[in-house]
Amino acid sequence: MSTSKLSVQLYTVRELLTEDTVGTLRRIADIGFTQVEPFAFLEFGDALRDGLAEAGLTAPTTHQGFIGGDLDQVFGAAQALGIQTVIDPFVAPERWQTADDVAAIADQLNEAAEVAARYGVRAGYHNHAHEIESTIEGTTALQFFAGKLAPEVVLEIDTYWVAVGGEDPLTLLPALGDRVVALHIKDGPGTTETKDQVAVGQGSLPIADIIAAAPDALRVVELDDSRGDRFQAVADSFAFLTAEGLA
Repeated sequence: MSTSKLSVQLYTVRELLTEDTVGTLRRIADIGFTQVEPFAFLEFGDALRDGLAEAGLTAPTTHQGFIGGDLDQVFGAAQALGIQTVIDPFVAPERWQTADDVAAIADQLNEAAEVAARYGVRAGYHNHAHEIESTIEGTTALQFFAGKLAPEVVLEIDTYWVAVGGEDPLTLLPALGDRVVALHIKDGPGTTETKDQVAVGQGSLPIADIIAAAPDALRVVELDDSRGDRFQAVADSFAFLTAEGLA
């Protein structure tokens, strides 16, 4: 099992991964990564399983929409791949505007976590900016949501979208506590334009301080998009985090 706390969200290299799943995973391993975070992993089937094995990579976490879906299919497939945590990456902004709606999302996560546990898997959620921008009972919708979750439901906090949403990740992360098991580490000027994102260490976010605010969390490198080559940005991010002792 890897002792590294670094991973990479494969959505960053989605075009390459779709064209050549096995070859792209080998390239990720050649950079030095030992862990990856797949997205929509059910769609890749055997190619993902074979690529992980051939590249010597593990996938402790994955993104996969499961709210309202076939939970047994999702969590059973995750178990078969050795994935420990399945993270639903998106619930539409309109569902984060009232206390009742946010509580209903939490109920769905809690129910999913019960199914996940039958497969030895955890269920979690990943934020964007809209869960931060919405305020419920004097706090962010994300924090209100966290207060409604069962103890076994976990969070992956996208620290860049927290900043875009108007909150300081250095304040939010300690407030959410041990429920945060993974971070999306990305960099840029903190704008809503995804093409503004750059390699970790080349933007304006305080990366070392963010990691220190959740030191036990998995550190998942991601770029939603970029004006430069995203694969090179992944390599540059790995180099920066390793050089800074943040791996």
